[in-house]
Amino acid sequence: MPTMSARQYLLQFVPKLHTVLREGYGWRELRADAVAGLTVAIVALPLAMALAIASGAGPEKGLYTAIVAGFLISALGGSRVQIGGPTAAFIPVVFVVIQKFGFGGLILCTLLAGLMLIGAGLLRLGTLMKYMPQPVITGFTAGIAVSIFSSQVKDALGLQMGTVPAEFFARWTAYAQHLASAQPAAIGLTLLGLAAIVLLRWRKPKWPGFLIALLVCTGVSVAFGLPAETIGSRFGDLPSALPVFEFPHIPFERTLELLPSSFTIAFLAGVESLLSAVVADGMTGGRHRSNGELVAQGVANVGSALFGGLPATGAIARTATNIRAGARSPVAGMLHAVFLLAFMLLLAPLMRYVPLPALAAVLLVVAWNMSEHQHFRHTLSAPWGDRLVLLLTFLLTVFFDLTIAIEAGLIAATLIFMHRMAESVEISSGVRSTDDDLHGGDPVRRADEEQRNRLPAGVEVYQISGPLFFGAANRLDNLLDQFFEPPKVFILRMRLVPMIDASGVHAMENLARRCRRRGIALIVSGLQPQPNRVLADMDFGERPGQVHFVSSFERALKLAASLAEKHPA
Repeated sequence: MPTMSARQYLLQFVPKLHTVLREGYGWRELRADAVAGLTVAIVALPLAMALAIASGAGPEKGLYTAIVAGFLISALGGSRVQIGGPTAAFIPVVFVVIQKFGFGGLILCTLLAGLMLIGAGLLRLGTLMKYMPQPVITGFTAGIAVSIFSSQVKDALGLQMGTVPAEFFARWTAYAQHLASAQPAAIGLTLLGLAAIVLLRWRKPKWPGFLIALLVCTGVSVAFGLPAETIGSRFGDLPSALPVFEFPHIPFERTLELLPSSFTIAFLAGVESLLSAVVADGMTGGRHRSNGELVAQGVANVGSALFGGLPATGAIARTATNIRAGARSPVAGMLHAVFLLAFMLLLAPLMRYVPLPALAAVLLVVAWNMSEHQHFRHTLSAPWGDRLVLLLTFLLTVFFDLTIAIEAGLIAATLIFMHRMAESVEISSGVRSTDDDLHGGDPVRRADEEQRNRLPAGVEVYQISGPLFFGAANRLDNLLDQFFEPPKVFILRMRLVPMIDASGVHAMENLARRCRRRGIALIVSGLQPQPNRVLADMDFGERPGQVHFVSSFERALKLAASLAEKHPA
């Protein structure tokens, strides 16, 4: 792998904003970005408040996050059109952290996650995100959707109960115990909000359905004096001032307890932001800088925490809205944050009248969209291993913990991948089986058999097909036990082995050791570059009379004939 120069390394972190300004930026681009930024701000306004409330925080925390983190993600990020802010993926983990450790604990969690993201970007781990198994992503995404849905039942039905428990079973048990306290007004507003959103998506898909639904529900609630809980009745008046930089009390003594949640937040932020950037590239034909995007996400999360906000990441739906609205550059995302700040300053006195059932309706739609039920069902038709990973991740996300779900899903996916790779490795002697005779075999197998027919007396050959890694290395253990009479020379063909690891080298050393004890000369033929380099680095080389390396099977045959003649039976 060629060494990266310092300049190439640093270029990965140059913000796309710098690239855009260097290429030239005029009034036409500014006008297009301003329209796109305003459009996204209108969409983000109700979402930011709803996501914060669902996370167990005040609505102003969501606005602070969208303003501060949204601005920094666009200004420093590696995507031209990425929109950042709070997202639904964080709701379960943020809710649990606030319940267990308070908002100060969440601030520490977000700070740690931001530092982890910066470190991941500087270590160039952004490119590794493409190896994330899709069943894991689908599983925890669908599980988060179920968690969001279950978290909104209280506000959607207007249940008269205390704090909603974090655990799934305890939560639904509490709902069942308080079901008799459901309020018809709250249920009516929830249904009205859902109907407005669905109708607008069907008839006017370009209109800001979430915001219009909130306005309709708020108007009905105020006009008829409905007894439904509102933002003002639960949280008081929203601040109508700029978010203030502060360093709140943080329980640093509980850092170790918070590390798993911090890792989960960093993981979700990294995966979702890079997925959003990939979606944006597909829609615009551009190309994002993944490592630079991770660093920007890290800085944005640190900034959000220091201004009293929530974790943030790239938001796929808002990014897509930004693109469809005609965004040309990161300036659109920066203006989206500025417009949100203006809305907060001007509309804060009016937001107290927004009914919480209307925000619950918004999040119920978000949960439905996030569930990706069609993709979930499609994955259930995949091979058994993918189905296992999907269901394991989904069930652990819903019933236990998102951190455990991600870890277990990744471990299961890794083990299944190793099993599949090990099963794909074939070690054969070249003898055609009965089934091959019946079906005529294939040209490669026939060629191998013709070559085998030319073997000198006392020479045996086996060929490995596939990577010789730790999952398949033990397949070499019993090769010499296949023979009734030990051969004088054993040829191991490796032209179809693209990769070998330390376990594979260890298995070859064991094979060479057993050959030496039985007086068998070992010939290795057709090594590819990677196995050749690894074997050399690990000091597995030529040993005259015992281990020989040749470039082709033809040369192996000639050498084998010579060695067999020197060691007659």
